Amino acid sequence: MFSEMSRPVVRSAAWRISLWGTLAFAIGSLVIFVFLQRFIASDIQRRNDAWLWGEVSLLGDVAERTPRDALYSQIVGEIAEVIRTEVPSNKRWLSNASDKVFFLQEGDNRSVKLWVGAGAGEMVLNALQKYRIFPGQPIDLYVDENPIPFRVVSIRIEDGSRIYLGLSEEDQLRVLNQLRFYFGLLWLLIVLFGFALMFSISRGLLKHVQRITDAASRIGRSDLTTRVPTTNRTDEVAHLALTLNRMLDRIESSMHQLHTMTDSLAHDIRSPITAARGKLEASLTASSAEEQADSIAASIEVLDRLSQFLTDALDVAEANADALRLTRTDVDLEEALASMIDLYHPSMAEKGLAAEFHHLGPVWIKADAALIHRMLSNLFDNEITHLPSGCFVNIRLQATDSATVIIEDNGPGFPPEIVEHLFVRHSKGKNSSGHGLGLAFVDAVVRAHGGSVAASNGARGGVRITIDLPLTPKMELVGVRALDARQ
Repeated sequence: MFSEMSRPVVRSAAWRISLWGTLAFAIGSLVIFVFLQRFIASDIQRRNDAWLWGEVSLLGDVAERTPRDALYSQIVGEIAEVIRTEVPSNKRWLSNASDKVFFLQEGDNRSVKLWVGAGAGEMVLNALQKYRIFPGQPIDLYVDENPIPFRVVSIRIEDGSRIYLGLSEEDQLRVLNQLRFYFGLLWLLIVLFGFALMFSISRGLLKHVQRITDAASRIGRSDLTTRVPTTNRTDEVAHLALTLNRMLDRIESSMHQLHTMTDSLAHDIRSPITAARGKLEASLTASSAEEQADSIAASIEVLDRLSQFLTDALDVAEANADALRLTRTDVDLEEALASMIDLYHPSMAEKGLAAEFHHLGPVWIKADAALIHRMLSNLFDNEITHLPSGCFVNIRLQATDSATVIIEDNGPGFPPEIVEHLFVRHSKGKNSSGHGLGLAFVDAVVRAHGGSVAASNGARGGVRITIDLPLTPKMELVGVRALDARQ
């Protein structure tokens, strides 16, 4: 039972989706930048180290080749001054490039033998003596309280003295700081733009989901014709809308079938129930025991027919709704037809009908044995009910790609007014006393087993009914071998 409920407050999930997505992107891009920044810093340092090693090697070579006279300090110092002007940096960022490089030659007594650079060489030498410098290994040197270190390399020359060449890392730090600033600004703009874009997209998708939800909530018990809105897109949301609409189509069809069936049952069982009640009431006033027994027997017969009608009607409705429950086993269709012919032979002989069965051997299908027998029983009941005396029924069973049952007779055929809709429920001729469920039940059973059925009037009169049912795998293999043998 449906009840009217106030609509709950809906909080859009677009915010959560956008926040989580943006957070994941922000963290991922930040990690990438950390690795990128380390790579750039390492590359700048590698280039500076290469320059330092090249220049200190040159200075060492000059110092070794220059005579130790009064001009030694002047010559080496001028070359060191030239090197200081060739700093590998962006000159726009440095106020005085020569102040960023120093040259120091340490004497035998751990004193300053030669100094070229800004400030006092003794402070640099004192700072160097605090470090243990290995040949071929650059170090970061902090002089006094200066927060910007020097990158220092050293070599020992032939006279035993040591030459140091240092390059300030101010340029490198400035580049890295500007890189961090611009990346942070760009990262913030991209994150904000990404959040806005993701929110817009997710909001649009969720709005369509909300429209689907609103439309589904408006579909009530009395209105099953409304459908959820669809789009021309091929994404998951569009597929969800199409799936819901197909489900609603099935529900509407099932409800329509239910209403039709209940209306039809209410109409069709009224007369049998009234007849049974009348016969039972007559038995109460019967003048003899024999009349009372006849009335009760007639009532039981009416109730049996009513029970069979209800069973067939429910089975047809279930089959039309693809809900017919099957218990599949291996069924020999030849044996089923033969037993049905034996069962109906006395009734057919009593009415003056003849039947002939043509078959080639066992034909196995995977089917519900009870439903197959009821289907064949309906077909034979129709033949006995509608054929006049003296008619002939020909039954053939074939097994090629499928199991084929062909039933033909030489009777009057189907009435013209029902030929186009023979398998529709309650389809019957004007003079028929049945309920019009026989062929509808046959069609329902055959379709439930994955087969097909066709019925028509023959060219020379009479009726022709053809039923095709899938063979079991072993029968399909036998059929292929038999076909190969014939070829």
